[in-house]
Amino acid sequence: MKTLSNKVAIVTGASSGIGRAAAKLFAQQGAKVIASARRENELNTLVDEIVAAGGQAKALAGDITSESYAKALVDLAISEFGGLDIAFNNAGILGSDDAITDLSLEDWENTLRINLTGCFLGAKYQIPAMANGGSLIFTSSFVGCTIGMPNKVAYAASKAGVTGLVKALASEYGAQGIRVNALLPGGTITPMADQFGTSPEVIEFVEGMHALKRRAEPEEIAKAAMYLASDAASFVTGTSMLVDGGVSISKT
Repeated sequence: MKTLSNKVAIVTGASSGIGRAAAKLFAQQGAKVIASARRENELNTLVDEIVAAGGQAKALAGDITSESYAKALVDLAISEFGGLDIAFNNAGILGSDDAITDLSLEDWENTLRINLTGCFLGAKYQIPAMANGGSLIFTSSFVGCTIGMPNKVAYAASKAGVTGLVKALASEYGAQGIRVNALLPGGTITPMADQFGTSPEVIEFVEGMHALKRRAEPEEIAKAAMYLASDAASFVTGTSMLVDGGVSISKT
């Protein structure tokens, strides 16, 4: 039997990077996937690939900071596939590179709205749909949780907020069989990570921060998300799971 057979999963940020890899992997392992992102064309391409490979998926494009969209994703999971078992709240942005003295209130609020409020809205509607228990997974980051990084104050604050949200939800809904965990990836080869820079010098610097001296492929992070989604993690909740190639402990 496949790892996620007969499960229904929402994956946000599914148009590229970690979210796309996770949506494909979840579907390969038997999950029926609701793919979420802002870019409709990319989502439709993803769904076509999943269906062509024998999986099941539906796309719904929208803005995760919209409460009506958060509800619509859950409604679609129920109407198309009969319920909800897994939600991988992965969508996010890096936000501004400005120091706090130059950071605009608009940039601060936009980063927190997408990275943290989007998770709150997702959970608000996903939890009631998990009548038979389930797994909520949130993409946080080592930034703001295990290390500090200059000029990333909004990003760090938002991701630290996600880990706090996870702990509160895990304690509040554990008795209902709902597990809640944060995934903390290290440097990963994604379009969002390219915002740090794509020159050989920048890539070498980023890779050197990690104990493994390389960046992750999106599929490696997706496998960690699948573990948290699966019954293999049946006694795992309230955790901040580092999948960071040792960037949090490396000093070399």
